[in-house]
Amino acid sequence: MTSARPSTPQPPSRRIAEDLRRQIETGELHPGDKLPSERALAETYGAARNTAREAIRILAEQGLVTAKHGSGVFVREPQRLFRFGSDRYSLKNRETGLTPFRLEAKRQGKTARIEVPSIAREKPPADVAERLQVPVGEESVVHRENHYFADDEPVQIVSTYVRWDEAQGTLLMQPKTGKDGIYGRLEELGHVMTRVRDEISARMPTPEEAAILELLPGVPVLEVLHTSLDQDGVPFEVSRYVHRADQTGLLYELPVE
Repeated sequence: MTSARPSTPQPPSRRIAEDLRRQIETGELHPGDKLPSERALAETYGAARNTAREAIRILAEQGLVTAKHGSGVFVREPQRLFRFGSDRYSLKNRETGLTPFRLEAKRQGKTARIEVPSIAREKPPADVAERLQVPVGEESVVHRENHYFADDEPVQIVSTYVRWDEAQGTLLMQPKTGKDGIYGRLEELGHVMTRVRDEISARMPTPEEAAILELLPGVPVLEVLHTSLDQDGVPFEVSRYVHRADQTGLLYELPVE
């Protein structure tokens, strides 16, 4: 008969974090409540102050608390997810005159803001070149990078690639592309979106992505590599969406054939 291995005791900081997490989940600590100071936590749990500090760090990484400079650490308000999915490019949504992000922000009562830090002719990444069917070693694409904010909080980064020979000299080279956005301009070029392919993965952010999205340590991102195909089955646009995973959900409703 094999004896069970003795369980490894949790570090003191994790025990403190688990107890505070329980208090948050059971409602003993409410959203907006201020946590006791590090000194008070250390005294309550009979631990060192740096142990209490580590427990707070664990809770912050889990998205349960947030620190306000000069004020203390507070229980975080529940975050409603931004949900994007199969209706993102539907004609019904486009008829609202709002982009998918602006429409989702409006549904949540938030103010959307979009920054366009760069529009440049570039050599495409290998995965983009493969899907867009353009040369990987040439400056064959225009890369538009957009940063999306809701109530001034960063939510997602979108890198969009279209063929240079189609984009040059058009509004696709401008921050504001006019009615219906880039898809309106691409339709004018003869590409009507009839099918999309989304490849979804989860990963840890790059240092640059973490800085732009203001991510807490340990928070992953959801990456959606999107390809638009036109009425002839030709890929005409590829976008890489990098969503902060603590605020984003993906919802897809698909026919079963």
